[in-house]
Amino acid sequence: MDIEFNRPSTLAELQAAFARYEDALVNNRVEVLDELFWDSAQTVRYGVNENLYGIDAIREFRNARPALGLARTLQRTVITTYGDDFGTAMTEFSREGGDKLGRQSQTWCRIDGRWQVVAAHVSLISPPP
Repeated sequence: MDIEFNRPSTLAELQAAFARYEDALVNNRVEVLDELFWDSAQTVRYGVNENLYGIDAIREFRNARPALGLARTLQRTVITTYGDDFGTAMTEFSREGGDKLGRQSQTWCRIDGRWQVVAAHVSLISPPP
């Protein structure tokens, strides 16, 4: 099977979806975050302190999360597309005054013509020396 990686138009679409996600995250636009996650019981999000299985658990988490201190700086973001309908987005992030390095990975799939997160993982580590 031949797969084209990072076809420019597909990559640009996923980069735009990722940027929309990041804007919604730091501005606590829960309705946009909800739109960008696959509306399925199969959607998984592993967080720093929670394992969320299914869109209902993810929605409950998003609605209960405090809306303060969400700003962050991204670094080393790598977005890769595989064909026209599948991609991954990996990034590191830091928050002002924070002593941990955040890592975020997302699996995106084009479903019904829209890019949606089907799986995500967020974790914190001590920054490398």
